[in-house]
Amino acid sequence: MAVTGNGTGAASGDGPLAGVRVVELAGIGPGPFAAMLLADLGADVVRVDRPGGGGLAVDPAHDITNRGKRSVLLDLKSADGPARVLDLVERADVLIEGFRPGVAERLGVGPADCHARNPRLVYGRMTGWGQEGPLAHTAGHDIAYIAVTGALGMIGNPGEPPAVPANLVGDYAGGSLYLVIGVLAALQHARATGTGQVVDAAIVDGTAHLTAMIHGMMAAGGWQDRRGANLLDGGCPFYGTYETSDGGYMAVGALEQQFYDTFTELLGITDRAPARKDIARWGELREAVAARFRTRTREEWTMVFEGSDACVAPVLSLREAPGHPHLAARGTFTDIGGTVQPAPAPRFSATPAAVTGGPALPGAHTESVAADWDVPALLPKEA
Repeated sequence: MAVTGNGTGAASGDGPLAGVRVVELAGIGPGPFAAMLLADLGADVVRVDRPGGGGLAVDPAHDITNRGKRSVLLDLKSADGPARVLDLVERADVLIEGFRPGVAERLGVGPADCHARNPRLVYGRMTGWGQEGPLAHTAGHDIAYIAVTGALGMIGNPGEPPAVPANLVGDYAGGSLYLVIGVLAALQHARATGTGQVVDAAIVDGTAHLTAMIHGMMAAGGWQDRRGANLLDGGCPFYGTYETSDGGYMAVGALEQQFYDTFTELLGITDRAPARKDIARWGELREAVAARFRTRTREEWTMVFEGSDACVAPVLSLREAPGHPHLAARGTFTDIGGTVQPAPAPRFSATPAAVTGGPALPGAHTESVAADWDVPALLPKEA
C-alpha cells in the first residue's frame, strides 16, 4: 500500500478521486472519518476548523481521521466566516457537515446558500437521527442509534446485557460508509447532469440497512429475535469464540460441512462430537469444543489451524493485529510519522490509494489552500 507525504498535507493524491475537491466542516466521529476515506482515495479535502478546536480530546497530531487533509481556520460565527466557506464551496465538488438539522442554515452555509454559489455541489449531511423525524433535533451517540435499530440487541450473550461494539457499527459502518456511498453516487449524478443535491446520511438509516439479511432470515423463520440463539450471533457452537489455556481466545467460523469436518479433525473431537445439526445437543457440542480449546495456548492452537480450511483464527488485540503475518504481507497497516494505523482500503489496480500526509493540524494549510483553490481572502489581512 502506497504511503507518501510527511504530514504537511497535499493538494490531492493519485487515487481514483484525484481532482475531486471536498470541503469538510469540522466535527467529530463519522463526518471526519468519511472525509478521511475520501482523502485516502485521492480527493483534496480541506477541513474548516474553528478557532479553539472542538474535536476529540486527543492531540490533533494523533487524530488519524484527519490524515491526508489540509486545514484552514474559520470562525463561522464571525462576520466574514460564512463568506469564506462559500468561496471554498464555489470551487468544490463536495461539502460534508455534521451539525444538527438547521444549524448550517443558521450559520449561512446550508444547502440553499451553497447551491446558490455552486449548483453542482454535492452537499453531504451526517447526523444520527436524520434531517427530519421526532428525534431529529435530539442529541445522541452511536450506542443510542444502534439500540433503536435492533442492531445492538443482537450482540452479546443470552441473559446478559448487550455487548457494546465500540462505535464501529453505528458511527462508521452505518454512518460514514453510507455517507461516502451517497456522496459518490450523487457526484456521479452531478457530473452527468450538472445538478448537485443533498445527501441525508442518518446513522439510524444506515445501521438499519445493515440488518437487511437478518430481517430476511427472520421472515423466513431462520432467525430468532433474541440474542445468542442463532447461527451468526454466538448461539451456534461452531460460530463463536473460545478461551484457551493462557487466557487468550480463538474465533471459530466453521459453518459449512467441509470446513466443520476439518475443524473437528484438527481440534481432535471427531470421535465424540454430537451431530452438528442436532440443535438440542448444541450445548453439549459447545462444551466439548470449549474443553478442548482449554487444553492449549492461543499460540499453540494458532499453529494447529494455520493454513487450514477450518475457518479458525486467533482473536488479536489492536496492538497485535499489525503483526499478523497475513496482514503484514498485505500491508494492511502502515506507519505514518511513528503512528501505526490502517492503510487505505479498498485496493485499486490502476489508481492505487495512498496516505498523502499525517493528521492535518488546525489552520496549518491556509496559505497552500488559498493559492491552490484561488481564495486569497483566506489569508490574514495585512495590518
